[in-house]
Amino acid sequence: MEDTLPQKLPVHLGIIMDGNGRWAKQRGLPRSAGHAAGASNFKKITRYCASIGIRYLTVYAFSTENWTRPAEEVSALMVLFRQYLDEALRDFRDDEIAVRFLGDTTAFPKKLQELIRETEELSAGRTGMQLNIAMNYGGRAELTHAFRTLARQVREGTLAPEDITEDMISSALYTAGQPDPDLIIRPSGEHRTSNFLLWQSAYAEYVIMDILWPDFRPEDLNAALWEYANRSRRFGGV
Repeated sequence: MEDTLPQKLPVHLGIIMDGNGRWAKQRGLPRSAGHAAGASNFKKITRYCASIGIRYLTVYAFSTENWTRPAEEVSALMVLFRQYLDEALRDFRDDEIAVRFLGDTTAFPKKLQELIRETEELSAGRTGMQLNIAMNYGGRAELTHAFRTLARQVREGTLAPEDITEDMISSALYTAGQPDPDLIIRPSGEHRTSNFLLWQSAYAEYVIMDILWPDFRPEDLNAALWEYANRSRRFGGV
């Protein structure tokens, strides 16, 4: 069954790419080696998702809390992000994958910010899968940003507090204009949301898998998709 796909696929898939550090530790390697292996696997899984018909893919690459990690590890991640985006601009040039970055990217080094803008601009007109890369992202920070946006409209007199709706809040999020995730996969076996898509995941299905992200294969994704397809989504109803 893991070699086949169910008929019912999620329109929007989220993946918390977790376990790079533990993968490296198990092999006696520095954590940076785990992140490099995870980045390589990210490209493979992204292309696989696009090939099977996933319309939206959101991956958790770097959280607002990740800045508290050792400076050496954060520095290595910044270099890795730059290398990946340089490669992506070349490797994905002929792909139809559109890229959007979720989060406050102004905190990154200038060169990385330029690559982020260039990647988004070059892929903006593509009609294939929408890839969202969450970098310097946190669900609470995203909601704070959205509420401040609406609060400014209230202060300016263009919006009444009693007129604020859930749709308005959704439209002020980084994922504005996109459907909420149907399925969120978390490799590494951890049972927590880790501040990922807090508003958007209200009715998402979660599949937790005891596999570290660098070892996560297309066959593992297929298994998660089958588990999702066999669930009954009631959205709070009967």
